[in-house]
Amino acid sequence: MSSNIKVLQVIPKLGYGGAETGCYDVAHYLPENGCESFIVTSGGELTKFVDKKKVKLIKLPVHSKNPLLILINTILLIGIILFFKISIVHARSRAPAWSCLFATKLTNRKFVTTFHGTYNFSGKLKKFYNSVMVRSDLIIAGSNFIFSHIKENYSEFLSNQKKFLVIFRGINVDYFDSSTKLENDEKNLLQKWNINDEKKIILLPGRLTSWKGQELFIEAINLVKIELGYEAFHAVILGNDQGRDLYKKKLIRLTEQYRLTNQIKFIDHCEDMALAYKVSDIIVSASIEPEAFGRVAVEAQSMEKLIIASNIGGSNETINDEKTGFLFKSGDADSLSKKIIRGLTMDETTLNLIGKEGRSNIIKKFNVEKMCFSTYSEYKRLLN
Repeated sequence: MSSNIKVLQVIPKLGYGGAETGCYDVAHYLPENGCESFIVTSGGELTKFVDKKKVKLIKLPVHSKNPLLILINTILLIGIILFFKISIVHARSRAPAWSCLFATKLTNRKFVTTFHGTYNFSGKLKKFYNSVMVRSDLIIAGSNFIFSHIKENYSEFLSNQKKFLVIFRGINVDYFDSSTKLENDEKNLLQKWNINDEKKIILLPGRLTSWKGQELFIEAINLVKIELGYEAFHAVILGNDQGRDLYKKKLIRLTEQYRLTNQIKFIDHCEDMALAYKVSDIIVSASIEPEAFGRVAVEAQSMEKLIIASNIGGSNETINDEKTGFLFKSGDADSLSKKIIRGLTMDETTLNLIGKEGRSNIIKKFNVEKMCFSTYSEYKRLLN
């Protein structure tokens, strides 16, 4: 039965980030519930996985902040909205959101935004640029942390007429399930990483950028080495430098300075993140600035792995400290090292118990079905 709801999601690039996977998941959920689904994007790795029979994919340069391109995108979006009779336009980033705002105003369509990050601002102009994300009919915050951030910093743009709520980001708990991974695949991955599987593995996933805390992690690993010795573990920093080669060189120099070149591996990319979690014993999220949601913490718990994360931002909501993982004092290498040492020396029974509690926590609160259903329900309410 068709609901006649036609939803157009607009995102700069369809990559593997949290905002992008959220867009992808909602786009494929909608046709299963009688809606028509459209994505406008400039490209990205996930585009090749979009089911073109279910989702109409349109490529436009919506990644650009160029005012002229924003204007051109506005005109093109108006054409798309009118031609396909779009009901709702959902923007997931600031630059395309301006085009979406103008296009929906001129076509009298409903406008939805998802605030995926804190979008830090240094002045009035940047704040005004960010404010497009709260100029919609429905504002979705990806966590309570983001909800509070919007209320504190953008109150002048909020009105009582606007719908403003939290929909937690969800992950595919069937994909992030340790029981579905094959032992042979695990061995192959460890071989590829050139790691001895008899040692415990500490994994730090995330793109190489200073606020993700790779330097802090290396400092903490040095303290772990001093306490437990070289033979106790391997550490893996998994993430692409995305052109930040100077930062990567800085991290490599730091590992050399601490004589950790045999302990810390730099891995650029992994096709199967669930497998990367599976072969690891401890997962770390060392961000020194707040994560809007903290996808790593959620994925690790879903995989029944011990997660150790900084006690700021979304991790405070996704991790039940001491029950489903550990929180450490943000920016404190000593605090992080102590939690890692606890994890490395903990008995298997306790580790397994934390793992089971973690997966139960994610299935209950942060699964992709719940996120998609909540988003779809809000779309319907918006049109009624």
